[in-house]
Amino acid sequence: MKREEKNEAASASERDFVVRPCTPSDLPAVAKLAARLVREHHAMDPYRFLIFDHIEEGYAAYLGSEIKRKRSLVLVAVDADGVIGYAYGRIEPRDWNALRESCGALHDVYVDEIARNRGVGARLVDEMVKRLASLGAPRVVLMTAVQNTNAHRLFQRLGFRTTMLEMTKESDGK
Repeated sequence: MKREEKNEAASASERDFVVRPCTPSDLPAVAKLAARLVREHHAMDPYRFLIFDHIEEGYAAYLGSEIKRKRSLVLVAVDADGVIGYAYGRIEPRDWNALRESCGALHDVYVDEIARNRGVGARLVDEMVKRLASLGAPRVVLMTAVQNTNAHRLFQRLGFRTTMLEMTKESDGK
């Protein structure tokens, strides 16, 4: 395939989805993606990342309440088959413990496995940063699991820099 054809194919694949605010009718699909995110994190480190019963129902209720808040954002990426990704962020107040001024925080980004490598994650993050900035965020911060090197590369490519490194030790020595 020629370079021009590859660029046209990439552009077409990036146009076959839209990023928009989450609606109540999107919540069941978003909750399924959020549950996958929880399970993936728990599998990476079951001591650090919690797991709980009824994840989908819990996330649907939680994100349903967040979409009603003025300083919270839930975005979805949608193609012809439905929701293929989501991002959740909000404005966080000054945090003296973290030595962090008020900022936008990107708490979740998840793209369905079948929709990866189409620019969905990048578009969700870019749109979240723009919308948090429009709410007054001077910067956007995020945390990502150490094992999630694909996410690290994405965030670095989008201009994020490493500023903190969380370290964990179990009290019982594990």
